Amino acid sequence: MSERLTTPAAATSTAAPPGDPGGADAEYLAKRSLRSGSAGWVLLAGLGVSYVISGDYSGWNFGLEQGGFGGLLIATVLIAAMYLALVLGMAELSSALPAAGGGYTFARRALGPWGGFATGTAILIEYAIAPAAIATFIGAYVESLGLFGITDGWWVYLAAYALFIGVHLAGVGEALKVMFVITAVAVLGLVVFAVAAVPLFDLDNLTDIAPTDAAGSSAFLPFGVLGVWAAVPYAIWFFLAIEGVPLAAEEAAEPERNVPRGIIAAMALLLVSAAAMLLLVTGAGGADAMKGSGNPLVEALGSGAAATTVNYIGLAGLVASFFSIIYAYSRQLFALSRAGYLPRVLSITTRRKAPLLALVVPGVIGFALTFTGQGAVLLNMAVFGAALSYVLMMTSHVVLRRREPDMPRPYRTPGGAVTTGFALVVAALAVVATFLVDTVAALSCLGVFVAFMAYFGLYSRHHLVAGSPDEEFAALAEAEASVR
Repeated sequence: MSERLTTPAAATSTAAPPGDPGGADAEYLAKRSLRSGSAGWVLLAGLGVSYVISGDYSGWNFGLEQGGFGGLLIATVLIAAMYLALVLGMAELSSALPAAGGGYTFARRALGPWGGFATGTAILIEYAIAPAAIATFIGAYVESLGLFGITDGWWVYLAAYALFIGVHLAGVGEALKVMFVITAVAVLGLVVFAVAAVPLFDLDNLTDIAPTDAAGSSAFLPFGVLGVWAAVPYAIWFFLAIEGVPLAAEEAAEPERNVPRGIIAAMALLLVSAAAMLLLVTGAGGADAMKGSGNPLVEALGSGAAATTVNYIGLAGLVASFFSIIYAYSRQLFALSRAGYLPRVLSITTRRKAPLLALVVPGVIGFALTFTGQGAVLLNMAVFGAALSYVLMMTSHVVLRRREPDMPRPYRTPGGAVTTGFALVVAALAVVATFLVDTVAALSCLGVFVAFMAYFGLYSRHHLVAGSPDEEFAALAEAEASVR
């Protein structure tokens, strides 16, 4: 650990040697501040749904190709339970440590600088890649609608990144309100689809993939028992990124109360929507037809007014998640940069309190990734980062429950460490599952993760900014421990 973080004095340093702001002065933090009080729990719940709702419209169905309906169903039930436990654990952590770093802040307090940076890096991998995957799905929806005569998706990708990064630069209050409206439209689209799909539902469609010769295969599990495990990364797509709600803590009103309420409310709605889409899309369109579809809700309905309506609204659902995850990656990058883990210039905010480079740099990287055109591969890569961050965040909850039982917690996780311990185990299995689905993609992400950790070990751990909020949380905890 850097010496700057080992004493209480370091945590409250207000000046720094030229060129080395080991303690953040007022000017340094003034250039790196967000607009507080911009969101209540309803907007935060909308943000949570917005992160995830594209997963109802596309992406999850690729799990049918890995496990069939039965394999994906079992995987989804397991992953839904994991996410519920994860959300309950994060609700407690966010009430105790409300800062823009989210999972990084929690892990920094529990696991030290190495654990904090590892968690933040995993989240950045997830949030930088997920919009690229969603952009490819947006392209598929635009092409299926024949909008503007577009047959090559890269124009769509460029327009999406440019437009929505621009909206975020206008300010968080404006961005969250736009997100909320788009998300409400996307939820309406799911309702329209459900009403139209019920008359088309056929039980036989659920199991129309022919069984293979895999161990344990049947009509229900056409790819055998191993197919359940292979379907896990796609089941995660139903809930991926809801953990980003705590990233809005510094911009929320009464974050210790509103962040837990917002993330739990969002999870409740997402559980319902995931169950409805898995059952109705597969039952209406057939597992075999849906397993490789870029826009499964539309194809499940076939032709007609309902299919066209859902196609247009489905585009809104994809846009909602794309838009909100841009917000998430910018806040995670902002927090890591402000604390010195990544180049500090990335955390400078504009006059409207928007982190300019933290919005633009990952956007450029994501846009470049869209040229792969491989939505399913990008999805698996995003899941690798997500699952790894879940392991570290749930470990943080368990550690803090044992190490700091008296830490103020306005919200407490039902079941405590047992609940988050369950999420930890399932998340670890999910990390392994990403290698099972696409070894090259998972190894690529692992290589990026190792490179970030090498940067931290060789350079940035010696240049942390002690006065940043996340580092102060940790330094104060160390100071309290030293006087016990």
